[in-house]
Amino acid sequence: MRLVGARTAGGEVLVCALSDDGSEVAVYAEVSTFWARPESQLANRPSGGVLAVDSIELVPPVVGDARVLCIGLNYQDHVNEGSFRNESLPEVPTLFARWPQSLSVDGSGIPVPSGEDGLDWEGEVVAWIGRTLVDATPEEALAAVIGYSTFNDVTSRRAQKQTSQWIMGKNGDRSGPLGPMVPAAEVGDLRDGLRVETRVNGRVAQHGNTAQMIYGVGDTLAHISRSFTLNPGDLLATGTPSGVGYSRTPPWLLQPGDIVEVEIERLGLLTNHIVGNDERHRAAARAGISAAIR
Repeated sequence: MRLVGARTAGGEVLVCALSDDGSEVAVYAEVSTFWARPESQLANRPSGGVLAVDSIELVPPVVGDARVLCIGLNYQDHVNEGSFRNESLPEVPTLFARWPQSLSVDGSGIPVPSGEDGLDWEGEVVAWIGRTLVDATPEEALAAVIGYSTFNDVTSRRAQKQTSQWIMGKNGDRSGPLGPMVPAAEVGDLRDGLRVETRVNGRVAQHGNTAQMIYGVGDTLAHISRSFTLNPGDLLATGTPSGVGYSRTPPWLLQPGDIVEVEIERLGLLTNHIVGNDERHRAAARAGISAAIR
């Protein structure tokens, strides 16, 4: 099963199951209703009718107040290739945050922000949280994961490196393309190892395996839950293996016209194209016109 978000002509966002051929979706519920009780929703077949994909807009099935938490430096070979190679590995994961507004979907164009020489790729797995977690054990936290998705944590490196905080570099418009959610029962334990591969214009840039992760999903979610409550619909991006572009000599960054793909075993293929900064201005203008009409 692959779960996606569908925005209707009226602006409502629905959580749906995507058909095998990708031509239609079967509706579970409006997004906030779905994430209020996601486990019980998935225990039943979708009952909200069927919509043709060409009649809706595919969007991330993310509730508006979701937290998108991300692990930085979660593969030793990625640590070794970057500016942290000479530093001791911390006892707890390095975490940063994205806003849901930065997320996009398969097929979306990702604009290069002004002031950037290009964009960098980071193929990884996202875990979706299905239960409330407060002071959870690692076992409880892992059991609360309801599904996983392919993700590309596309990064504006110049903005990221300007300060010790990474928010500017990690929240560019549409810079977080997210694949459909696959139920956890169909994926299994990431520690058993899923292949992670990123390709740029068909050339392999990253090739890793989730068995190489330093900080496990359960341990990380348990650690977070000791500071604040995690809710159904929150997401955890689990970090990327080695092979990013900025650490190469010379740096290899995504330019308008490039195609970047992330493919993860059992989760599927995520494909996006890079566009110029002028596309950001056009999108903002379209959004303003749409808001005025409403």
